[in-house]
Amino acid sequence: MTSTPDVDQTHAVPGAALSLPPVSRAKPTALHEQVAAEIRRAIAEGEAKPGQRIPQARDLAAELGVNPNTVLRALRMLRDEGLIEMGRGRSIKVAGTQERSLVLTRTAELLAFARKQGYERDELIAMLSSLA
Repeated sequence: MTSTPDVDQTHAVPGAALSLPPVSRAKPTALHEQVAAEIRRAIAEGEAKPGQRIPQARDLAAELGVNPNTVLRALRMLRDEGLIEMGRGRSIKVAGTQERSLVLTRTAELLAFARKQGYERDELIAMLSSLA
């Protein structure tokens, strides 16, 4: 009688060195945010490096047991943060690091704050240039 090894709770995604834990419908966090957070974690920990391909959305969705639109929504968030590039066809690659993503996020927050204070984009750019 052969024994079966314990099943790892991390799912390996076919065709890539990227493994993501399953999403939890019991968590209050939206599914797409869970997927995005796990990909961010993989990038931050060096599991997914700049230039490395990420599996297609439908493959990730099948592996995680979610709808492909959920994964696409997460990927669009990561694209907007500058962490991934979604190329022609279905090519998805890691574009940057977690640090770059944080800088882009903070820059967007600064722009939003400046607009609330009555400053235009060009005025903000001039302020930043004067500091450099």
